[in-house]
Formats: sequence, structure tokens, C-alpha cells
Amino acid sequence: MKIGLTRAGLGNIGTDERFIELAGAYGFEAVDVDPLGLIERGGADGARALLEKSGVSIGAMGLPVEWRTTDEAFRAGLAKLQAAAEAGAQLGCTACCTYILPSTDLPAAHFMAQAIRRLRLCAQLLGAYGIRLGLEYVGPHHLRTRWANPYIWTQEETLELIEAIGEPNVGLLLDSYHWYTTGLAADDIAALQPHQIVHVHLNDARDVPVSEALDNDRVYPGEGVIDLPAFLRAVHATGYRGAVSQEVLTPSAPTDPAEALLQRTKAGFDRVFAAAGLR
Repeated sequence: MKIGLTRAGLGNIGTDERFIELAGAYGFEAVDVDPLGLIERGGADGARALLEKSGVSIGAMGLPVEWRTTDEAFRAGLAKLQAAAEAGAQLGCTACCTYILPSTDLPAAHFMAQAIRRLRLCAQLLGAYGIRLGLEYVGPHHLRTRWANPYIWTQEETLELIEAIGEPNVGLLLDSYHWYTTGLAADDIAALQPHQIVHVHLNDARDVPVSEALDNDRVYPGEGVIDLPAFLRAVHATGYRGAVSQEVLTPSAPTDPAEALLQRTKAGFDRVFAAAGLR
């Protein structure tokens, strides 16, 4: 599996171009970044050259469509999704991801039907460019009651949603924090097939009761209480060999220099991957 990064937890790291260069300099193999922005600024050839020079690939891009609100907002984003998919294909990006909040102010059945229709269309558009769609369930307890109606927050429910969408290029974005806050075991991941995993996020949790773990108060890999070696071994056991990207959401952006945060991140990755027997 490739070790990767998102911007979350890296403070003021600057432009995507600097993000890519620093990721490569500190030994990371993938970055979650917007391929369309890279091409718009430097051209496809320039973006490919930067990635190659830095020794990194694009782990995943975000889904640039507002699929949670109105039909008008959704339709307005489809042109950007197509442009992003085309850009992603040019730069070798094969994963596009979005999250699913565990509660909603809309009637849950209506929201489910809407989500199936819209995400199916997104998956079909992405599939035409060889890109998979990863859906991330969100586990922290406080978000389950943040809005009026409970929705999806488990791996099993998300797999059922994926089955209802019915497109072969849709799977899970697995996040160690959501795995932990939903009380799953390593076996729940190891039982998955490799095609069911599109992308993976890695982060850790504070030593508080699981029910009190806040979504935006995570810690760096290896600095908390999640059994990350077990998580990584289980992901590896499925046959997944894509990127495992750090995503450390915090109440406010870190103020340490990006280089110090990258060094801290790499040390954490080295510890947990070694403990998992994967390095």
C-alpha cells in the first residue's frame, strides 16, 4: 500500500504544487489533490512532470458536486465533475471520494432515494474515465444527532447503499476514525473484497470514551488509542494496494511549519506500518 497525504493536519502548506513537492521530499507516495486545478495552472504535461519529479501519484480527488441539496445545485456541478474526471484521467487518478453524514434534516427515505439517483449518475460519469467513486461513512456519535433524522453511519449500511446504486465502480472510502467510532473489529474490514475499497484515510483518536470522540478533534497516526496496526493489517488482507492517506481534522489549523508536521506524520506512519508488519 502507498503512504499518502491529504492537506488535513499539515497546516499552511501552501499551493498544491508545493504540497506535492514536500510530500515527495518527505517520502510519501501519494497525495489527495485536485487534478483539474493542477492542469488549469500548469497544463497536463507540467502537472505530470511535477508528479513524476516528486515521485508521487494522486491518491484520490474530491467529488466536486453538491449532491446533498437541491436538484439545481446538483445539475450545476455536473459539468465541473466531467472536467474533473477528464483531468483526473489525464493524471492517472483512479479514485474520487465523498462523505455521507450520519443524520439529515430531510426525511431520511427521501434523502436516500435522492442520494441513490445522484450518486449513480456521478459514478456513471466517473466510470467513463476509469475512475472509481468512494463513499465514506461518518461514525462519531455527536454527528448522529446533529440534524433531525438519523441516516447512514455504518459500514454495513454504506455497503447496502452501494449495492442499491448498482454501479461496479462504487466502493468504500475507509477511515480509521470512523471504523473506531462505529465499534468495528479488524475482521469486519478483512472480510471485504479488494474491489469494495476505493481509498483509505488514516488518523488516530484521543483517549476519551468513544461516544465523546469528536469528528474534528483527531490526532496524528500513532499518537492516539486506535489500534492502527490491526486496521492496516486488515486493509492489507483484503488485497487493497492503493493509497492510505493521512487525514487529521482539528478544531483549528496547526501553526507549526509544514515541514515539522510532515516529519511528525512520516514518523507516525513509519511506527504504525512497522507495527503492522507492512514496512
